[in-house]
Amino acid sequence: MAATNHRRYTVEPLSADEIRRSFVNSSRSLVKAMTLPRDFDVLPWENLDYLGWRDPKAPARGYLVLRRDEGVTGIAVTTAATGAPRRGTGLCDLCHTAHQVTDVSLFVARRAGSAGKAGNTVGTYICADLACSLYLRGLKELEVPQSDLAGPEVRAGRLNERLETFVGRVLG
Repeated sequence: MAATNHRRYTVEPLSADEIRRSFVNSSRSLVKAMTLPRDFDVLPWENLDYLGWRDPKAPARGYLVLRRDEGVTGIAVTTAATGAPRRGTGLCDLCHTAHQVTDVSLFVARRAGSAGKAGNTVGTYICADLACSLYLRGLKELEVPQSDLAGPEVRAGRLNERLETFVGRVLG
């Protein structure tokens, strides 16, 4: 698969205001209540294909923020609370990294616009900590051996294509 022309493989640094203004599927009150990542001032921007984090004050909520040709797009997602421990492996639909099944979660995003107001959602399985970029670059340790022998740049291109597809589904 060739990388899309939509965006670079890493995110340029974003301000808190840019992030808060970017959300396409959230209410103003949700965005206002959102907690930015704890380490916001020292994020490894040069290694991030998108900024993803779980809200420390509301762990079932997560956020994905990326630069696109159209500007910065933020997507709020939710996931179920962690249930009973499960065994096996799971695959992230974005970065195609294999994890213990408890380290991959089904995240659901309300669709943007009137579809979202009517209750329509889209979902996909994503690394539970939303750290796809760090896994595919080998900057965060994996417990499950990986079978993809492609290099980080190829994997980043694939991640960006899948992320763009997910965002397109949210924007509908």
